[in-house]
Amino acid sequence: MKFLFALSAAVAALSGVGPAAAQVSLPEAQVNALEGLFGKHAGARRSGAKGVCASGYFVGAADARTLSSAAVFNGDRVPVVARFSVGGGSPKASDKGRSVRGLALQFQLPGGEQWQMANVSAPVFFVARPDQFAPFLQVRTPDPATGKPDPDKLKAFNDANPETLRQAAYLAKAPIPASYGTVNYWSTNAFEASNAQGNKQFVRWQFEPEAGVLGLSEEQLKAMGDDFLADELRKRVAAQPVAFAFKLQVAEAGDPITDPTQAWPETRRLVTAGRLVIDQVAPGAGGACERMTFNPVVLPTGLAPSADPVLNARAAPYALSLGRRIADAPK
Repeated sequence: MKFLFALSAAVAALSGVGPAAAQVSLPEAQVNALEGLFGKHAGARRSGAKGVCASGYFVGAADARTLSSAAVFNGDRVPVVARFSVGGGSPKASDKGRSVRGLALQFQLPGGEQWQMANVSAPVFFVARPDQFAPFLQVRTPDPATGKPDPDKLKAFNDANPETLRQAAYLAKAPIPASYGTVNYWSTNAFEASNAQGNKQFVRWQFEPEAGVLGLSEEQLKAMGDDFLADELRKRVAAQPVAFAFKLQVAEAGDPITDPTQAWPETRRLVTAGRLVIDQVAPGAGGACERMTFNPVVLPTGLAPSADPVLNARAAPYALSLGRRIADAPK
């Protein structure tokens, strides 16, 4: 009850509810823009609407402790709830689309600590600042009169915000994933890691599939339906758990810490920090991940948010989206 009360209060505040509200807040503008582009789907997430719940465990590696004192790296099995998803706000999105695939995780650490994260299948995010988020979606929303976005508005936004095209450029060259279990996932945001000696370094992370990266050819895509990823993952995990190597990329002087649209050089040091194993997949819709928001600033001791404005602006629209999902979910 305390959680629901707090959530209701947070959503009311974010929505600008009350006589003092003079304009739409930034979080509300972001969620409204998602609904405007993808439509409203009762009970569905406003972003990453199509997905499947899974679970497993994580085992940290000793090398990670040189960077972070987080308990997740002590070598014990840590229970994990996961959600794999297709980018966008439609639960009917095609699994063959050139959008990101998502891997969201919640680690349940000793002492009640939690670590949540939201990773995507691109090394960069699509906006560098929170205020770009809603306009990015709005200029891509079809005009009801024409059924297409306004080309002049789209060009003007892209010309003024060229960094917002980097993720799409990466995805255009990447193969369509054959499985949720055969694609890389990145944090895109930077975090500050601190070790037991108090030394601090900025890191980003990535998950590399142990089965290797596997994409679909054009011929294979033609033979696939629009809804193959969840069942493929169920079959894959039933045969053998899906595993990922978790690696921390360590920043060097001059690397962009606060701009998730810029990737760090591939020459940066990578520290193998652990192994994620997915050994169960929900048999159908729903599951343990359903009401989780996977807020990436929920971090354990030994990890802290960077000053990345996109990272620090995520919690508010996540809470607002969850509130709307709860309110409009089929009774």
